Amino acid sequence: MNPVRGFWQNIIDEKIHKGETISVVAPMADVTDIAFRTMIAKYSKPCGPDVMWTEFVSANGLSSKGREVLKRDLEFGDIERPIVAQLFTADPDTMRESAKLCKELGFDGIDINMGCPDKSIEKQGAGAAHMKDWRNAQKVIRAAQEGAGDMPVSVKTRIGFNTVEFMEWLPKILECNIPVLTVHLRTRKEMSKVPAHWELMPEIVNLVRGMTGELSEGGTILIGNGDVLSVKDGKEKAKKTGCDGVMIGRGIFGTPWFFNQDVFEKGKTIEEKLTILVEHTKLFEEKLCDIKSFAIMKKHYKAYINGFDGAHVLRSELMECENAKEVEEKIHIFLQKNNS
Repeated sequence: MNPVRGFWQNIIDEKIHKGETISVVAPMADVTDIAFRTMIAKYSKPCGPDVMWTEFVSANGLSSKGREVLKRDLEFGDIERPIVAQLFTADPDTMRESAKLCKELGFDGIDINMGCPDKSIEKQGAGAAHMKDWRNAQKVIRAAQEGAGDMPVSVKTRIGFNTVEFMEWLPKILECNIPVLTVHLRTRKEMSKVPAHWELMPEIVNLVRGMTGELSEGGTILIGNGDVLSVKDGKEKAKKTGCDGVMIGRGIFGTPWFFNQDVFEKGKTIEEKLTILVEHTKLFEEKLCDIKSFAIMKKHYKAYINGFDGAHVLRSELMECENAKEVEEKIHIFLQKNNS
């Protein structure tokens, strides 16, 4: 039986079957929120990304009394489509109900986090801890599929927990007939401390194709994750290794135009970068400051503000700001001073 592909079938038809590499936005806590995703959509589309992921959200939390606050993490606009909600839990029943909720909220797909190394998540039996209990991992995937109905359910994971063990682990996921598998090419133990093992991707490609068949036969889309520095770099990695696409995480910090290859390679002027930073900050304040600390927005400042005279001083000043108005004033003063 072929997997439920939903919108992914369009991507196969319009991109992959034409020999194009797909590029998608990684789920990153307190980074890929609605404000940053909106900025990416504005400054990168129509060049990309092909799909956006939300921040990862606790399915347990979505089933609790505090669900209304967490549902705010799942807000999105049509400009971000196609968009996938990423969830984590070790409880199949909770996953089933959260999948139903995501369908009601209008998402294009659901992704299950089976690779996050955060210890608080692992203690729940979720994230990377799924690699230690493949039987429950399968139950969680199948429960999500039941709740999602005709909406596709994908999985993001790693090549192993303490050691490289994808030959044992990935088949257990693939047995669940998923349309898309994203593999972070590091173990849980390695975190992001070592280069991603792209040399292993050809073996993973052979494994996935051997188990699920070619895409034209209903096979699983395979996306690689780790150390993708640009769209061009992603295409080169995909062509060299045989995977269908790449997921970009840290590389997009401070560059919402990342997927527009021409603009990315040309670069932005200092004034353009700072103007976009102000826009991003205002959007964060408008959309999220009633539920998130303004300090979360400051994660982006180091990426936006570097590589030019006065960057360190300006960044230090912005880290002291408490709202978007103060940020805008500091940047206005900086630009006036440097343009005079």
